[in-house]
Amino acid sequence: MTAETEIPRTAGSCCSSTGSCHDGAADVQVGGVTTVYEVKGMTCGHCEGAVSEEISGIEGVTSVKAEASTGRVTVASKAPLTEDAVRAAVDEAGYELVGPA
Repeated sequence: MTAETEIPRTAGSCCSSTGSCHDGAADVQVGGVTTVYEVKGMTCGHCEGAVSEEISGIEGVTSVKAEASTGRVTVASKAPLTEDAVRAAVDEAGYELVGPA
């Protein structure tokens, strides 16, 4: 039998009142750029992971979400990315960048 233990949260704690290590506020990007690209050839979760991993390696990228079902890749970055940099990353993953969606 296990017992649940309430962990006290003190002022300045990193945990929110919901028990999460963040309350979602840190997930909001301020002052960044979000661009949606169309990528040809993604068919599954492995494809999504490969594209996301390569694009994540571009300097300034803060998050990547690839969706095989739509062929769209949403990239958040600190500043606008060059299309050449994104194209090179997508090519390295083995897919084709159609362009911004």
